[in-house]
Amino acid sequence: QVQLVESGGGLVQSGGSLRVSCVASGRTSSRYFVGWFRRAPGKEREFVAAINWDGGNTYYADSVKGRFTISRDHAKNTVYLQMNGLKPEDTAVYYCAAQNSGNVYSGRAYNYWGQGTQVTVSS
Repeated sequence: QVQLVESGGGLVQSGGSLRVSCVASGRTSSRYFVGWFRRAPGKEREFVAAINWDGGNTYYADSVKGRFTISRDHAKNTVYLQMNGLKPEDTAVYYCAAQNSGNVYSGRAYNYWGQGTQVTVSS
C-alpha cells in the first residue's frame, strides 16, 4: 500500500503562482510514477503532469506545458507541482496518484490516490 497526501492548494489571482505537494508513504518504490490529475466542476478528470520517481522523466498535458513544473525530492518522499501563470480554467481539485506500470497519462493506470487539494484561480 502507498499513501499519498496532498497539500498547498488555495486561492490565487489569475497570473499568479502556487505550489502543491504530494507526500508519499508506505511501500513506495523507485519504479513508481507519480502523476497529478485534476477535476474541475462538471468536467472529467484530466491528466496534468507525471514524473518517473527514479529517473526524473517528466510528462505534461499540452494545456500546462511551459507553465507547470513537476519535480520530486527523494529525501522528503515528496512530489511537487509548481504552477505559474495560473488561469481561471486551472481551477479544480488537484489529485496526486501513483502507479508502477501502464500509461502515465491515464488515470486508470494509477493504483493509489490522494484525497485532493482545491486550487481556485480568480479572474
